[in-house]
Amino acid sequence: MNTIPSTFNGHQIDRTVLGGMQPSPDSKLPVSVIMLNYGGSHLRVQTIENLLGCGFRSVVWIEPTPDSFNIEDISRRYPSVKFVIPLEKATDGELINACVSEIDSEYFLVLRDTLRIPQGILLQNLAENLTKDKKYCIVPRLINADGQGISVTVLPEAKKGRFLLTPSQFVSDGLPTLYPPDFIGLYNREKFIQLGGYDYTITAPYWQNADLSLRAWLWGEKIALSTSFLISYEQEKTVEDTTRNYSYIRFYLKNILPSFKDDHGVIKPMTFFNFKVHSSCGFFESLSLFKSAQKWVEMNKYRFKMDVQQLIENWVSGK
Repeated sequence: MNTIPSTFNGHQIDRTVLGGMQPSPDSKLPVSVIMLNYGGSHLRVQTIENLLGCGFRSVVWIEPTPDSFNIEDISRRYPSVKFVIPLEKATDGELINACVSEIDSEYFLVLRDTLRIPQGILLQNLAENLTKDKKYCIVPRLINADGQGISVTVLPEAKKGRFLLTPSQFVSDGLPTLYPPDFIGLYNREKFIQLGGYDYTITAPYWQNADLSLRAWLWGEKIALSTSFLISYEQEKTVEDTTRNYSYIRFYLKNILPSFKDDHGVIKPMTFFNFKVHSSCGFFESLSLFKSAQKWVEMNKYRFKMDVQQLIENWVSGK
């Protein structure tokens, strides 16, 4: 059983990095861009040129496999772009963690190859406006391939003792939202690292994303929607798998089980029995997972500013 990582990049994926030896031409944004590319060479060159034309501080491009067609030639053609090539199976979160280690900008934007990437995807004045309040994460409005708006606002709710991440159709600039769908968002790099980045032991993308995002809220950070920042999908958006699997158990232990007492977070010993009843694991595995989460919460107890119950109660005011 893998233990919960205690520091950012405590777990490093095996990878090759090509390029990035020259500064980006016409760099004018305090923002780097991380491109999650799973489609291989399809429209690669045009997308890279569009990203370079935006004036990002740096461009980090993820190639899906070491066998990607013509990647070494492409890296020589664009010497300012860093190409990160995983040499092992890795989650979206692990790949983003690796890319964050390769940049030094104040903010970074995560994009996917399923999106439409025009040259003006993030203009300088908009970038400056979005980052001036130093929020942890700004979520853009997302438009599907047919030009229809996609629900990006997610609310925390509790029903019949269960914590729910509930989508909402309501849209307003600056509206708090629980997490950035598909990992797409503008992140503060320093705060991302302080939060520990994505947990590699949570392998389901939905719960890996929700884990870091909910932790950000519980530790006092903000995630908000921007209606002036629009991004469109070029292809159909993949439906998120919200199955409550083994990854959910780890999400639950780290985020739902802790309570906030006085000035710190804590997992009370008596909560083990309630956890075991709802866990699909055997007794000894459940106990091991529980103790690992207790140790992690104890290590980070003064980072907690609230628990999920308080988050839900205060959500309307966006505190």
